Amino acid sequence: MSRICCVFFRAVLVTVTAVSAAPVSAQVARPEPLKVADALATTEAEMKPYTEPLEHTTFKLEMVPIRGGRFVIGSPASEADRAEDEGPQHEVQISPFWMSKFEITWNQYEVWGDRVDSLRRAAYNKPATPRDKVADSVTRPTPPYTDMSFGMGCENNPAICMTQHSARMYCVWLSAKTGRYYRLPTEAEWEYACRAGTTTAWSFGDDAAKLGDYAWYEANSDGKYQPVGKKQPNPWGLYDMHGNVAEWVLDQYAADTYAARKELLVDPLVVPLTEYPRAVRGGGWDDTPNMLRSAVREGSNLDWKQQDPQIPQSIWYFTDALGVGFRVVRPLTEPSDEEKAAKWDKSEPPQKDPEEGVSVRSEERRVGKECRSRWSPYH
Repeated sequence: MSRICCVFFRAVLVTVTAVSAAPVSAQVARPEPLKVADALATTEAEMKPYTEPLEHTTFKLEMVPIRGGRFVIGSPASEADRAEDEGPQHEVQISPFWMSKFEITWNQYEVWGDRVDSLRRAAYNKPATPRDKVADSVTRPTPPYTDMSFGMGCENNPAICMTQHSARMYCVWLSAKTGRYYRLPTEAEWEYACRAGTTTAWSFGDDAAKLGDYAWYEANSDGKYQPVGKKQPNPWGLYDMHGNVAEWVLDQYAADTYAARKELLVDPLVVPLTEYPRAVRGGGWDDTPNMLRSAVREGSNLDWKQQDPQIPQSIWYFTDALGVGFRVVRPLTEPSDEEKAAKWDKSEPPQKDPEEGVSVRSEERRVGKECRSRWSPYH
């Protein structure tokens, strides 16, 4: 994410008050899942690729099964361009999950952000399903003050410039919309899926000369991101794990994360407790080859909002993160509400979504109730 974009917003002075929201698991209870035969599995052996429709639209997510296993996370000291935060290498255990084959596109993202599904229901006079009623109550972004693609194109291009909070809330909405639990991957899950059983610098080997076959990066991107899925996939059938856009993961970024681990961990996650830095992985269209290596770790910072003059600055948009997007995962075994609240959905501090001249008070959402205020436990 080496490029900075200069963008002009109209500044808005707002007054904000908020209290902590209850955990998402307590607020969004899901009705019966949308029927997708291949999405059904109770064991790893039963897992299949499946397509998740975004109901009332023509858009869908393609999900790829990722078998569980152990792998060595991080890079060896001998790897070229290695950074200190990539070590020491250590083994971790990963439980099975599905991962989206492609980065989330603008088409998929705007179904949530622009309420495309509810607008189409209204246009065609279709009644809301029980899932729709829950999904419609999930907080959505405030309208952006400019084209957040910055002229690079929308549709089947990767969505960008969202905060981690926005990516998390998309997952909350997607879970409600489908009746299946979706979230961002952890750093460990992401690297496990990116490596796809390999131990080399990139999932295709150690030869940077081959990178152009698998990734969009500084040398071949023509100064912008590109439509998803146009390069070769990694060995597990995932596209654009290297380059195009870096991808949000769940973790707090800490340079000494690996050094602090002393034993085998199962599904490790550094629960985020401060707004910065949050971890992204994979490198983007404006990065050099070394930043696209499987082990590279990056953290967000306040500079990603430096062109946003709002007071306070938006909780939804990173105006200067033109190389940051995300993809989603779905664990084979859905955690309990208590596990979600304590680990998978936990994020501090609660975010405050101001409206012009209006105080915002966080408020629990229940199944079947309308969303009466803008709130989120994420950021």
